Amino acid sequence: MASFGSLKQAIFDRQTRKQQYQDHIRGLNAYDRHKKFVKDYVGFYGRESFTQEKLPVKTDQDTLREGYRFIRTEEDDMNPSWEQRLVKRYYDKLFKEYCIADMTHYKSGKIGLRWRTEKEVISGKGQFVCGNKNCNEEDGLASYEVNFSYVEAGENKQALVKLVACERCAEKLLYKKRKEKEQSKENQKDKHRRKRERSVSDDDEEDDKYAQRKGRSRRSKASTSSDNPGNEDNENMDQYMEGMFP
Repeated sequence: MASFGSLKQAIFDRQTRKQQYQDHIRGLNAYDRHKKFVKDYVGFYGRESFTQEKLPVKTDQDTLREGYRFIRTEEDDMNPSWEQRLVKRYYDKLFKEYCIADMTHYKSGKIGLRWRTEKEVISGKGQFVCGNKNCNEEDGLASYEVNFSYVEAGENKQALVKLVACERCAEKLLYKKRKEKEQSKENQKDKHRRKRERSVSDDDEEDDKYAQRKGRSRRSKASTSSDNPGNEDNENMDQYMEGMFP
């Protein structure tokens, strides 16, 4: 049988551990306290694993990607949701006079455009420096009006915007249109060449037909002459016989 002193010590130790646990819990924030309780629950009931459903976390950047519009409409501005209010605050900070271009895929005619940020306006990017995001050329710049066709929120849209570009990047900007024009000229040349070839072929065929008809005509005349081989001979014979029979 345990002595009174040992029982007293056991009770003291238990109360001490309880106090330490409570002090530890009070020192945790709400999230850490929640994890502690879950861990203790799993350990107490002996479950091998406990999986907590993780909900996707939506950041402000995700909200901007979903709600951003290259050109906002009145309906967009009237939307009272906090997502649209966040997007509008970001949109209002952009400078919408000149664009910045992404010409990575210019050969396929896919050029991305966006408005300039305050940092780019201060540095002169897109106005006094080439508007291609990967070009820092400051000489030979010219301003172009670009008919920007794009797909946004499942809709096909168009906008006429201004872009400043150097000579080299301007060639990239007009690359696909120039190639299409050159290809159209090549197609027209091929079409005219095929037409001339068909015309020459038709003329040769007509010449062949004419030669064939002429050859048949000559053979026909020769055949007609050979059908009466004695006519000329008979006339000559009569003249010859005239002096033999007075």
